[in-house]
Amino acid sequence: MRAFVFPGQGAQAIGMGKALADAYPAAKAVFDEVDDALGEPLSKLIWEGELADLTLTANAQPALMATSLAVMRALDAEGVKVTSASFVAGHSLGEYSALAAAGALSIADTARLLRARGTAMQEAVPVGVGAMAALLGLDFETVRSVAEDAAQGEVCEAANDNDPAQVVVSGHKAAVERAVEIAKAKGAKRAVLLPVSAPFHCSLMAPAAEVMATALEAVAISEPAVPVVSNVKAEGVTDPDEIRALLIQQITGSVRWRESVAFMAAQGVTDVFEIGAGKALSGMVKRVDRALTATAVSTPDDVQALAAKIKEET
Repeated sequence: MRAFVFPGQGAQAIGMGKALADAYPAAKAVFDEVDDALGEPLSKLIWEGELADLTLTANAQPALMATSLAVMRALDAEGVKVTSASFVAGHSLGEYSALAAAGALSIADTARLLRARGTAMQEAVPVGVGAMAALLGLDFETVRSVAEDAAQGEVCEAANDNDPAQVVVSGHKAAVERAVEIAKAKGAKRAVLLPVSAPFHCSLMAPAAEVMATALEAVAISEPAVPVVSNVKAEGVTDPDEIRALLIQQITGSVRWRESVAFMAAQGVTDVFEIGAGKALSGMVKRVDRALTATAVSTPDDVQALAAKIKEET
């Protein structure tokens, strides 16, 4: 069994998806669709712009989705359907890419939702007030107690449970800085502040969750062609109303990536394909379960190799 997984923020790079768009008209059409939905040439920024501009949350989120969906359209052109996977899943914003890939959301709606999500997340907390830090070498329960100790009346919460040795905390800057020091004292291999512009996936994002509740209410969500493993539940979901509710909760809730990968493995998934920019999820998948194979798919060669592999197996 295989799963398709979709990257989150941090995977963005200038030029991502360009070779695919040049090789596959269906992939180019995704970027055109996103440009039309947003009323601006986001593809020009993705392919020719400045990384600092692309990294802005409101740009990075729809850009990464566009790149992932371009890969899916290229795979489709090679005869690989999303239903060749038993599950789809995505890390944070990648969950929206997974939903669009599985047909639960249109690409245009997804682009507009992610633009709204990125803007709302950026505006929820003034720049400089919040922070995030990656704590390496400590398990989730230890990090949760570190965050509680560090809070001291402020917000400090475990935000991303990425793999057995990488958990990210999020909250007020001073509290997150305290968490870094406490984690080092508890034997963390590394504890570093992340170069992010807002404290994602913690209760400080409540204003953004309200914005997304309104935005999601106005959008049609269909039943996905394959179950989408929710960040909030770490289980496969297919009910459109539940998907809508979970996407709202996801803004302030932890990204349960380690548990999501473990869930897919427990259901019989053996091969995981990372669809879109970067290879970060592939590394996390292997650290969660060494028995899983994880392969990044982002170039025309990658697409053709996966298509050939699937044809061979069927």
